[in-house]
Amino acid sequence: MVEHPLVQHKLGYLRDRETPTVHFRKLANEITLLLTYEATKDMPTEDAEVETPLEPMTVQRISGKKVAVCPVLRAGVGMLDGVLSLVSSARVGFVGMYRDEETLEPVQYYLKLPEDLAERDAIVLDPMLATGHSSCAAIKAVKEAGAQSVTLVCIVAAPPGIEEVHRQHPDVHIVCAAVDRGLNERGFIVPGLGDAGDRLYGTK
Repeated sequence: MVEHPLVQHKLGYLRDRETPTVHFRKLANEITLLLTYEATKDMPTEDAEVETPLEPMTVQRISGKKVAVCPVLRAGVGMLDGVLSLVSSARVGFVGMYRDEETLEPVQYYLKLPEDLAERDAIVLDPMLATGHSSCAAIKAVKEAGAQSVTLVCIVAAPPGIEEVHRQHPDVHIVCAAVDRGLNERGFIVPGLGDAGDRLYGTK
């Protein structure tokens, strides 16, 4: 969990039911940018030689694998620009997933991922880690497409979701802004922030 004051400040506004769609989108983007900073902190670097306006010097540049960003449709798309603003060269893949409201199980309806995923570090974006079923299904799809390294970035998580991801994918690192109390009878995170997709796109 990222406890940086800026993250927590923005998350407080994101949770407020009175926050309008236009501000919710902007806040989700800004929080994702800050979470991306945390999610990429262990990327390896290597020396590179450059000429400053005054003299030559050795600088650090990210080395090794490139990045693939894979938002879970539809709400994960609201986080995409936050990642791309920091990692502009990343390839983007999409995992279309919705939750059956009766069984709470994920149903995949779309999958389009970079062909060279095996050569990239994958970042899966899913704003709400509730039961963990949708996130786990998305992670599985990304791994089956070749990803060897996967990080899950979400805004709000609940303990059952974290436990499920760690059970099914113990190698996946989870980066989030908050770990909330739990789930209600409908499988929604409480206190949470509501349905992230509806709030991002004004569909309710």
